[in-house]
Amino acid sequence: MEQRDREFHFTAADFERVRVLIYKQAGISLAPIKQDMVYSRLARRLRALGYSTFEQYLRHLESNDEAEWEIFVNSLTTNLTSFFREAHHFDILIRHLRELKQRPIRIWCSAASTGEEPYTLAMTACEAFDTLTPPVSIVASDIDTNVLATAERGVYAMERVEKLSADRLRRFFLKGSGAQTGYARVRPELQKLLSFTRVNLLDARLPLQGPFDIMFCRNVMIYFDKPTQYAILKKFVPLLREEGLLFAGHSESFLHAVDLFRPLGRTVYERADRRTSPLSGKH
Repeated sequence: MEQRDREFHFTAADFERVRVLIYKQAGISLAPIKQDMVYSRLARRLRALGYSTFEQYLRHLESNDEAEWEIFVNSLTTNLTSFFREAHHFDILIRHLRELKQRPIRIWCSAASTGEEPYTLAMTACEAFDTLTPPVSIVASDIDTNVLATAERGVYAMERVEKLSADRLRRFFLKGSGAQTGYARVRPELQKLLSFTRVNLLDARLPLQGPFDIMFCRNVMIYFDKPTQYAILKKFVPLLREEGLLFAGHSESFLHAVDLFRPLGRTVYERADRRTSPLSGKH
């Protein structure tokens, strides 16, 4: 987008200032190619607040307006998700759930986005135990409060669920009287398995009570540089049971943190200090 075509003047210095602010606030490393994306998303805030320059907006943001900081982070957070994304993980998850002895089983989905991933975890738990009331509790978190609100509602346009099998649609969703036309609503039994909370992975101390048996942190680390990734993974270790599993996204690798987590194959990890690894070789 050429500067002359823009409604607001947006300089390289403005973009660099945004990069510094979002990195400090959320750990997100914005590549230079994201300049147009940043402009289009934040231009909405300039219009809403009546500012004519990015300088005015950024000065307002730095005045410690907490509500605007939340909107700023929400605006620059990318939320791409779908049900049963990276399907091989859920085959592994079913086996692991059935092998666990402690009850209830605790799962943390650290990038819940609009809810497709945590509801997929809930569906997988139901299938593993063949009941809508499995011995599982799921904490679904995200830094973006807007997408969390969508996730908590549990209502999806039919095109979002059309790739699910007819059996899963029938078992886990309500249509017709259970949701408005063109939409499907997650069954209340699934919603009862989930609790939603805002978590910023950059917080010095994560506001969660461990231990978890399973942790999903998929397609999140790609937005962080290696030192930030390592710092986050270090905070994950005490939150995960010694025999627990950590699932990452298909394009993510934690080989720079082998002292914290070791790979079990296909982006599944266990704690590096685990004394026995019965699942090794199965993945």
